[in-house]
Amino acid sequence: MTSAVISSAFSPYSKTHLHLRSTTKPPPPLLRPPITTPYHPTLITHLSKPIRLISTSSSNTNNPITKPQGAKIIPLAISLAIGLTLRFIVPKPIELTDQAWQLLSIFISTITGLILSPLPVGAWAFLGLTTTIFTNTLSFTTAFSGFTNEVIWLIVISFFFARGFVKTGLGERVASWFVKWLGGSTIGLAYGLMVSESLIAPAMPSTTARAGGVFLPIIKSVSVSAGSLPNDPSAKRLGSYLVQSQFQCSGNSSALFLTAAAQNLLCLQLAEGLGVVVADPWVEWFIAASLPAFVSLLLTPYILYKLYPPETKDTPDAPAMAAKKLELMGPVTTNEWVMIGTMLLAVSLWVFGDAIGVSSVLTAMIALSILLLLGVLEWDDCLKETSAWDTLAWFAVLVGMASQLTELGIVKWISSYVEVILQSLSLSWPVAFGVLQAVYFLIHYMFASQTGHVGALYPAFLAMHIAAGVPRVLAALALAYNTNLFGALTHYSSGQAAVYFGAGYVDLPDIFRIGFTMACVNAVIWAVVGGFWWKFLGLY
Repeated sequence: MTSAVISSAFSPYSKTHLHLRSTTKPPPPLLRPPITTPYHPTLITHLSKPIRLISTSSSNTNNPITKPQGAKIIPLAISLAIGLTLRFIVPKPIELTDQAWQLLSIFISTITGLILSPLPVGAWAFLGLTTTIFTNTLSFTTAFSGFTNEVIWLIVISFFFARGFVKTGLGERVASWFVKWLGGSTIGLAYGLMVSESLIAPAMPSTTARAGGVFLPIIKSVSVSAGSLPNDPSAKRLGSYLVQSQFQCSGNSSALFLTAAAQNLLCLQLAEGLGVVVADPWVEWFIAASLPAFVSLLLTPYILYKLYPPETKDTPDAPAMAAKKLELMGPVTTNEWVMIGTMLLAVSLWVFGDAIGVSSVLTAMIALSILLLLGVLEWDDCLKETSAWDTLAWFAVLVGMASQLTELGIVKWISSYVEVILQSLSLSWPVAFGVLQAVYFLIHYMFASQTGHVGALYPAFLAMHIAAGVPRVLAALALAYNTNLFGALTHYSSGQAAVYFGAGYVDLPDIFRIGFTMACVNAVIWAVVGGFWWKFLGLY
């Protein structure tokens, strides 16, 4: 796949940045003040190219190196060619209208562009939106209908919550507490970081923000203090193991709670478009995920301790460093207390709000309003959260197109063909379930975004599950859980992958090797433990 990628070379978490920064004296480990600078989590990032340092001397002024403007020609040509071929060369099925076939061709071209990246994701989605209106495929009102979707606004507001955790320093304080309590050994430190992320996750709905704004800084501080340096043979002393453990655990902590990651909310929204409704989403999601996720979280640090052992087994200085860090941070600030209270209110309403008529998006709006009124967040903080607004743009376009594909009968037509093929193979629904889940997971090697994968393939795969006779709610939840688990598959598979790989503690071959190994481990745990648990819960 062309593409697509991980993080800007100037990202504070990129290897290049760390290399350039290595000539300066780093701040004392774990003794810096709470993070106050804004952090911009991204759900889709780009593979950095090596930086070429350019002299500003006059000898180079005649041959300036400029970045090419506009779209990338080859990805653009491929994306357009696929859509045009489908529209004008492939015969239209008699079951579909011209409008449906034209929308499908635009949608396929848009999805291809999301994978090949001829333009940034938001820009390419806007071009697709414009095409639907220009060709009279959709009216302006229908084309923009996705922008009024409640779940999309819930996702946008979740980015602002994540910024609040980073800005107030609350996330770092919670993680430091667990380092202080459990950090006497390397494996204890890994478990402490895992538990702290699991506790923060339901109220900090961005795995990328948790990684870059809270846990990576702590891992780096502890590792450097133990003589484990990035981009150095000493990385395997401690830092490599801690990064791999936290990276692999992040998928399960995100799968555990509906509000732990933006893609979770999108999955249930798309499922609802196919008629699959989860009655009490926050509670039912958590109950169904709880046992397999807990087992995976408990086993992952230990398994990696054996498969990818650190050279340093004990970290006696870590608790003292964390205690010193907490001492320097001082008592919990007013803004942190407000953040705690607001998030407890939000989580409570997410759990019990349906009973009193308060929707999930209204809960998020109330919580954000409190943070704005009390000055914990300023409106400028929200405006600077560019990834939130970019997500709004391209999510809304995809959701709007996907809903119209359903309305125009495309999804039903695809499902009928899949059903005929599966029946011809005489596959039972459990076998079809396993095959489709595996294919959905492995296809992520072609994607640089969990949310992009969901927008492109979740509705189609859910429709195939339903056509194969898989129980609807089980299919919807299992695909959603899988979406979180493949976030640790490669160095480009998610935003948090970019953050952890960019830290410079893990080599690329190890990322792929451990990613695939732990994917197999998680598949076994979720299939066996989850299978028995879901049977007990009556999901099938």
